[in-house]
Amino acid sequence: MTTLTLGKALNAGLRRSLSDDDKVVVMGEDIGRLGGVYRITDGLQAEFGPRRVIDTPLAESAILGTAIGLAYRGFRPVVEIQFDGFVYVAFDQIVSQLAKMHARTNGAVKLPLTIRIPVGGGLGAAEHHSESPEAYFVHTAGLRVVTVATPQDAFTVLRQAIACDDPVVFFEPKRRYHLKGEVDAGADGGGGPELATAPFMGDARVLTTGSDVTLVTFGSLVPTALDAAVAAADEGVSVEVVDLRSLSPVDHATVEASVRRTGRLVVVHEGPRQAGVGAEIAAEITERCFHHLEAAPVRVTGHDVPYPPAKLEQHQVPDLDRILDGVDRVLGRVSAPTFEEANR
Repeated sequence: MTTLTLGKALNAGLRRSLSDDDKVVVMGEDIGRLGGVYRITDGLQAEFGPRRVIDTPLAESAILGTAIGLAYRGFRPVVEIQFDGFVYVAFDQIVSQLAKMHARTNGAVKLPLTIRIPVGGGLGAAEHHSESPEAYFVHTAGLRVVTVATPQDAFTVLRQAIACDDPVVFFEPKRRYHLKGEVDAGADGGGGPELATAPFMGDARVLTTGSDVTLVTFGSLVPTALDAAVAAADEGVSVEVVDLRSLSPVDHATVEASVRRTGRLVVVHEGPRQAGVGAEIAAEITERCFHHLEAAPVRVTGHDVPYPPAKLEQHQVPDLDRILDGVDRVLGRVSAPTFEEANR
């Protein structure tokens, strides 16, 4: 076991994948000599050379188009999108080509391509640097969409994404890059060639058990949700925290089992409320658990506005108080009006 930050765990996962499989190539803007704006790829070009760790032009559509061609020819490209809001330039390549190629060819073509995207707010950055675009890709059939919240998952899930024959959108919570944790470099389904046949690490994980409320989240808000569970316990409320990890496909069974125990659901994410991941979770669990629900599911999300300036983002990103308010609302406690209610 080694103590690593989440960012260093991603670097270690990339290094291990590059070392294990010479078909793995890493591509992106400033990822080689600079090591990436967040230094996730630091040192990899010096170790593996510029033909395996490739500095690309500032053209996301061209980066994805090139990576799709490489995947078509048997490589396993790992593409870094420098900032979350920059991925929209490559949206057509991802949705029209990458996601559809396997079905279009009746299964004859596989495109094992991993798209790494630093995601979310909380850093005081502007729009295009603090986005939460996961719903666009969750809605796109043909893509796997995953995110991580711990250094161990960063190492393991990234390696499994690279080994997977399906295209994977891999969201990294950028404000948690410095989060530290223990990493077992052998906890990856066997490592080496065996990793390609290991089960994809996409199951949701129950982080704390509880009996009153199920709190479902993912990525950057997992630590905040855990803090909320501790704070709620001080008031005698038992909260079960579930980290989704995989956003497509979703492990509905784990969430369903939790809600059947607690009878209440709160879903939390940074992205906008309308048609967000939380809406899908709430709808699915309502269908599966209608007769077990003690209250309507509650969503605690970003607001349905373009990402605000840095001085206002504390109002956009769900924090401890907003999550605890969601817990109060699902328990039927008197609470402050929601943003939407206050602005009707």
